[in-house]
Amino acid sequence: MPTLAIVGAGPGMGLAIARTFGTRGYDVALLARTPEKLDALVATLGEEGVTAAAFPADVLDRDSLASALDAARARFGSVDVLEYSPAPHSPVPGFTTAAPSEVTVDNLQPQIEYTFYGAVAATRAVLPAMRAAGAGTLLFTSGGGSVDPVPMFGNVNAAGGALRNWVINLHNELAGSGIFAAHVAIATWIGEDGPEGFPSATPEQISPLYWELHEKRDRPEAVFTG
Repeated sequence: MPTLAIVGAGPGMGLAIARTFGTRGYDVALLARTPEKLDALVATLGEEGVTAAAFPADVLDRDSLASALDAARARFGSVDVLEYSPAPHSPVPGFTTAAPSEVTVDNLQPQIEYTFYGAVAATRAVLPAMRAAGAGTLLFTSGGGSVDPVPMFGNVNAAGGALRNWVINLHNELAGSGIFAAHVAIATWIGEDGPEGFPSATPEQISPLYWELHEKRDRPEAVFTG
């Protein structure tokens, strides 16, 4: 069976994307920092008939990330689709938000490390095997501010914008190789109870977009607006 690896797997988007691919015949490798949370996701997917396994890793620890993806490939035989969408659901040291005029190297660097450098490291861990196979899909997620910035998230949006630029350029480089790369910008609140006046969508409403990109392979970016 083909394998999907989710970096930043959680009970929201990660689980929804795992279900979207798992119900279509994919095994699922789940990567995140907390083993207990990963084990709960594996159990949930198993009850639904999806084969999944946990591979604890921290995107800020490049060696652990590469080792976890190597272990996933050893367990399942390949990583055919990589989806990168880490989200700091628990406190991450050094993470603060800042308006554009208040951005400093110190409050921007952690966002770059997490959002952008982690994506580069994950890609380098799986891309050589994809090149050898002449096939693969690389999907990367950021917020809508990577496309349409919001002042209160000046540093977060800058990191997302860097990721977006790199992914679209990666898509251009890989054209014709059999490997597809795309960026997903989620421009809604994820969940049913978003802030008043702000559009919201459930993970289950958003996740089919990832399958659509993987299947159609016809654009380097999709912006989900609800």
